Amino acid sequence: MAVVVVSEWIDEAALARLAERHELVNDPRLFADRPRLLEALGGAEAWVVRNQSRVDAEALAAAPRLRVVGRVGVGLDNLDLAALREAGVAVSWAPGSNAASVAEYVMGALLHLWRRFEGATDHVRGGGWDRPAFMGHEALGRTLGVVGLGDIGARVARRARAFGLEVLASDPVLHDASFAVQELGARLLPVPELLERSDAVTLHVPLVPSTRGMIDADALRRMRPGALLVNTSRGGLIDEAALADALREGRLGGAALDVRAHEPPGPDDPLADAPRLLLTPHVAGITVESNTRASLHVADEILRALRGEPLRTPVG
Repeated sequence: MAVVVVSEWIDEAALARLAERHELVNDPRLFADRPRLLEALGGAEAWVVRNQSRVDAEALAAAPRLRVVGRVGVGLDNLDLAALREAGVAVSWAPGSNAASVAEYVMGALLHLWRRFEGATDHVRGGGWDRPAFMGHEALGRTLGVVGLGDIGARVARRARAFGLEVLASDPVLHDASFAVQELGARLLPVPELLERSDAVTLHVPLVPSTRGMIDADALRRMRPGALLVNTSRGGLIDEAALADALREGRLGGAALDVRAHEPPGPDDPLADAPRLLLTPHVAGITVESNTRASLHVADEILRALRGEPLRTPVG
């Protein structure tokens, strides 16, 4: 029986599946207590994380028996993959498990901003009934720019087409004959041109040196007056101070941010009190259904690794 450390919250059914066969050290807040986490890893052969546990050289040095790390989700920013390879620790993740959830979030955020639901709700609760004041915009006939036409971006594009949106896309690994481009009827453009031609822009790229701060003051100035910006990928893609300026000056119609440069943002948050802003706490990919899918998938991967079987979704 191996020791499995679970340092963040996962689905109860997945916990039960792991506990049937192995000793479980489960604390959804363990990631926040580094000394206690390192102590718990001392005897661990498997470690289950989401996006807040730092899987780095220090943690691996504290876990000499560790054989496998399971990431419940798709982002790998918190995993030092080079250190994991050097330590000989296998890594599995749950690609595709939350793609539908994120795609639905994006469409919901766009409709929320275009139709001004939040302001209208506050208005009616305050006793108002000013219908012309809350006349919003249709999605039909507008243009959506999708930066990153991978698994999630393609699902957003498919849903956008169903709403009657024209889809522009930017993705350096695709070309006009790519399956996603042809099947979704997307038009490929460089990012600067996509920004200039879109009524709304949604980001679906990883945070790497070439994408960090890609939506800066210059990029925001390229966007159409009144355009919307949605980010469900990584907060570091956007210069938040520049976005705050664009919103306060009324150059953008609104923004929806599920991810932030610092999570949670601190007291010096540049977006504090910025108008026309929908904020959520990194939950675009978290639904009851996606959490169950990802958690059970990773639990099964952990069990496979501990039985000495190959992983189905290895990283690297």
